Amino acid sequence: MAGSWLLGSEVGRPGRRPTALLVGVHEEEGGDAASGTAMSLAELRRLADTDGLAVADEVVQNRPKPDPATFLGSGKVDELAALAERTRADLVIADGELSPGQVRNLEERVGVRVVDRTALILDIFAEHARTGEGRLQVELAQIAYQLPRLRGDGRSLSRVGGGRTAGGAGMGVRGPGEMRLETQRRRLRQRATRLRRNAAELARRRERTRNRRARNQVPSVSITGYTNAGKSALLNRLTGADAQVQDVLFATLDPTVRRLTVGGLAFTVTDTVGFVRHLPHQLVDAFRSTLEEVTGSDLAVHVVDASAPDALDQITTVHGVLSEIGAGDVPELLVLNKIDVAPSDWVDCLCRVHPEAVPVSALTGAGIADLRTTLAERLRRR
Repeated sequence: MAGSWLLGSEVGRPGRRPTALLVGVHEEEGGDAASGTAMSLAELRRLADTDGLAVADEVVQNRPKPDPATFLGSGKVDELAALAERTRADLVIADGELSPGQVRNLEERVGVRVVDRTALILDIFAEHARTGEGRLQVELAQIAYQLPRLRGDGRSLSRVGGGRTAGGAGMGVRGPGEMRLETQRRRLRQRATRLRRNAAELARRRERTRNRRARNQVPSVSITGYTNAGKSALLNRLTGADAQVQDVLFATLDPTVRRLTVGGLAFTVTDTVGFVRHLPHQLVDAFRSTLEEVTGSDLAVHVVDASAPDALDQITTVHGVLSEIGAGDVPELLVLNKIDVAPSDWVDCLCRVHPEAVPVSALTGAGIADLRTTLAERLRRR
């Protein structure tokens, strides 16, 4: 269920799933661009469903670029407001990152809470984080997102007593010029400082673990890829692990490490967090120590959902994030998963584009023996 961080404390009615409207801007001309917009909105719909929201409808506008004040043009905003009233929507989700001004203006015009794609993804991460490290990283990302978006109404901007009005304490206490919004901003920054300190210690521990593996000459393989490509299922099939597997986006956030031996060669296999289009930079920064499991590995197994019609775009997205975290030069083995449900002609097309890819099915076990052999061969070359 979507958290109050996304919805606010007063959104939604008991006994039913909160409803959402999706809005997007189609900025380019041509069939491929229109298809890209449709796939992006379809993914946004899946993200909303993963977060426990029921999507009532969607509004898309063709325009050269989003309106700087309201994201959509004035006429479309009126249409959105009427649709929100008719569907009794609790939430509007924009397929893009909104500025604080755009959020404020849209909420005033539409009359319901407005969030963007980044906020939705952050809320999903918050719901799915299980370990202390995962929750810490998500909270850091949320604070980084919140800080520039803090705003107050009449009461939250009222003055806070200080100086000699605060019991005559004088210097060292808040003066009358400080507002509640400023107090909230300062507290968030202080919290972020403490979280970054803890995250740095966790990063040092993770680095020590990687160094220990390197000293013991244990090769490492990291499993990476688009969210819901079947990374955890592949880890389970390869190593007999029991990592959580769900047909939802971002089911696994916390890395799982297992040991595997193939032909006398022992190595570790690590499952990592999945990627998505427009992955919030706040999350990339917060999860950097976790994502560095890929950077420090000897081989990156890039898992691709071979049944996805936008598989090639997903590959490009993952390569972009890997380059951003400094893992672009790590040797890669492309694995085409879900061949049991993918059209055979589409799998053949992907194999022609990426001739070194290994087709497998983590569900049925097809191709897993070949994948184990290929992993061992690639690691021995290293």
